[in-house]
Amino acid sequence: MASTWKRGLSHGILWVYLLLTLYPLVWVLNSSFKTNKEIITNPWGLPQEFTLDNYVAAWKGAKISTYFFNSFYVSIVASVVTILFASAAGYAITRMQLGRVDKYVNAALLLALLVPGGTLILPLFVWLRDLGLYNTHLALIFPYVTFGLPLTVFIVSAFMKSIPADLEEAGVMDGLTAFGLFARIILPLTVPALVTVFILNFLSNWNEFVMAYLFLSKEKLRTLPTGMVAFMNQFNMNYGGLAASIMFSVVPVLTVYAFLQEKIIEGVTAGSTKG
Repeated sequence: MASTWKRGLSHGILWVYLLLTLYPLVWVLNSSFKTNKEIITNPWGLPQEFTLDNYVAAWKGAKISTYFFNSFYVSIVASVVTILFASAAGYAITRMQLGRVDKYVNAALLLALLVPGGTLILPLFVWLRDLGLYNTHLALIFPYVTFGLPLTVFIVSAFMKSIPADLEEAGVMDGLTAFGLFARIILPLTVPALVTVFILNFLSNWNEFVMAYLFLSKEKLRTLPTGMVAFMNQFNMNYGGLAASIMFSVVPVLTVYAFLQEKIIEGVTAGSTKG
């Protein structure tokens, strides 16, 4: 009885937490089908007549489509570059005899994880401006790759340590070079971890707001999070259109989590336990 009571209590707490977490999203979804007048006069009720006008206006009139594709482009490119650098760094750390350099590299990666990103915003802004990268997508891609590398390297290198060295010895016997071992043996076996860190980096880049807001001022270059702010100001608090634009930003994230949540959990767990 005590065990059943504790299980019921824990499940109840989880259900309350789930409802509190999902309620804002459900409210935004409901508001996206209402007119602005309905949202103001009856914010908690269901729409009197479901309409997709907010979605059409947000996608076409408010240039949400442009912001959406900008976010997609920047997030994909930054995630892919992060994976390439992290996999090469993980291979060097786990397979090459670096001696004391290995300790310094690990210490530098750990230090990079501990430094708050907000403290680097001002020097980043000055650096990007001096290099002529301000108001370009590279102004986001470079910082996204930099901030995503430390954790990605840790996960990928921990996964690579679990790969048996016998496979590489067999590759050496077949005449493979170091690059051949990496490209034909290590990299294919590391695909589960690479998929996981790619998803994590993509979601982080997709939702990032501060750097996108500070480093991009041209409207045609804005990403979705910053574009929604401009949408709100431009249309004088069109709540229905803003709710629709929020749903556009949420759908890719929810889709990734819905279909790949087990892959994310398994990849992070494997990366943290196989080292």
